[in-house]
Amino acid sequence: MTVLLFARIRDQLGTDRITVADAATVGEVRLGLMKQYPQLAGIVEKSVFAVNNEFADDDVAIPHGAEVALLPPVSGG
Repeated sequence: MTVLLFARIRDQLGTDRITVADAATVGEVRLGLMKQYPQLAGIVEKSVFAVNNEFADDDVAIPHGAEVALLPPVSGG
């Protein structure tokens, strides 16, 4: 499954998308990313996911072929 990356996470990994093992839920993707990229665990834990352009909680099922995006917290003023 491909996960689209934005902002700080994209900058830290140097790419706008990564491939992760298929997962049934958003929570499984989150845990997988935290394991695969331990240096990003803190930010991934606080980030929001979107599935097919809709914000998704950890218990949301990911349909086959869905677009999954990882949106880190933003700050500014």
